[in-house]
Amino acid sequence: MSNRYAVVLAAGQGTRMKSSLYKVLHPVCGKPMVQHVIDQLKPLQLNEIITIVGHGAETVQDQIGDDSRFVIQEEQLGTGHAVQQADSILEQQEGTTLVVCGDTPLLTKDTLESLITYHEEEGSKATLLTAHAEDPTGYGRIVRTEDGNVARIVEQKDASEEVQKIQEINTGVFCFDNKALFETLKHVSNDNSQGEYYLPDVIEILKSQSEKIAAYQTERFEETLGVNDRVALSRAEEAMKRRINEYHMRNGVTIIDPSHTYIGLDVQIEQDAVIYPGSVIEGNTTIATGVEVGPHSEIKNCTIGQNTVIKQSVAHDSHIGHGVNIGPYAHIRPSSELGDNVKVGNFVEVKKASFGKGSKASHLSYIGDAKVGDGVNIGCGTITVNYDGQNKHLTTIEDEAFIGCNSNLVAPVNVGKGAYVAAGSTITEDVPGDALSIARSRQTNKEGYVEKLKNMKKD
Repeated sequence: MSNRYAVVLAAGQGTRMKSSLYKVLHPVCGKPMVQHVIDQLKPLQLNEIITIVGHGAETVQDQIGDDSRFVIQEEQLGTGHAVQQADSILEQQEGTTLVVCGDTPLLTKDTLESLITYHEEEGSKATLLTAHAEDPTGYGRIVRTEDGNVARIVEQKDASEEVQKIQEINTGVFCFDNKALFETLKHVSNDNSQGEYYLPDVIEILKSQSEKIAAYQTERFEETLGVNDRVALSRAEEAMKRRINEYHMRNGVTIIDPSHTYIGLDVQIEQDAVIYPGSVIEGNTTIATGVEVGPHSEIKNCTIGQNTVIKQSVAHDSHIGHGVNIGPYAHIRPSSELGDNVKVGNFVEVKKASFGKGSKASHLSYIGDAKVGDGVNIGCGTITVNYDGQNKHLTTIEDEAFIGCNSNLVAPVNVGKGAYVAAGSTITEDVPGDALSIARSRQTNKEGYVEKLKNMKKD
């Protein structure tokens, strides 16, 4: 196999996005567009990926990291000029160079691999990735020779009525013989209304030298969508969402309403899980078989065990065991760990806390910075008072303890194994195992006091 390289064009600011965020960093299904492109290039066994950056160079480099080398295009003088910035790295190299835009998040590794393979098999100096468009308005048309090669690319404004009927369009993705590319770029002119150097002009120059120009037509026009504004961004989001959801459904996941279910690219879901409408599942989340999520739940960076149910709740950066019941309206905040068969009920918030097997906090409680053992029952309205104004402190509730309703556990504090805390108690000291702790004033009833109070008000 010959040497293979890729140049990613990511230097344009994207003024039509009307955003302070650099264009190629706008996310599609939770991942920046340029990262989608890099992730599809990485499996192609390329010798090198070079990303051309300009405005916002540091933020793009931070996003991509070590997956690419970077070259800065100081002035944005067109796509040809952008590719030319990589000449110090690639000019003397033998092999094939793929040029792809950083705002084409729907391209797949399979399509790019097919394009490169076709280019090398055809022995052409350049190969265009083309697509069939039902409505080709605005795209450059591909005019082919009788033998199927490319005669020319005709832009919309220059197309005759007959050429405008052509539905094969230029996608802006190219494969080149590397040396021919960089030699030809030296002859590209900026004699046009924009004063820029255009990459498609390389095709025209090679054609004038009687070099072979080929075209590979992808079957999926949708993949080639470039994102230049928020409207196109929403279309890319919809297409990617549909692709992801169909992948999971074909692998045995039930998604009740795919059009209202949002699943990130890195999410892993086992068969026989059920996802209800309105759910958003993102990040490095793993969902085991038999899990039910939703409706209207938000999951991010969580591991969820078999047969767990999460209804109308939020869970971030946590480990959730098997057979757990969460919600409705619960909040599992980061660094929490829920063991098997735990219940975290409605309006319960858990933060940086662990729950042992079979423990329950059924409703209206805050459990933060806590270690809860097995078989613990936490009554309604219980609060772990973890913050003293400067530091967070740990509450420990040992196995089989029972915490009565409306209790305050003022950390640092330990409730021993099998201990009971009476309802309404404020616990400031450790409770021994198997003890009953009552920390509240004795009830006092003042007979007739209300009538006396009313008379005082009249006076």
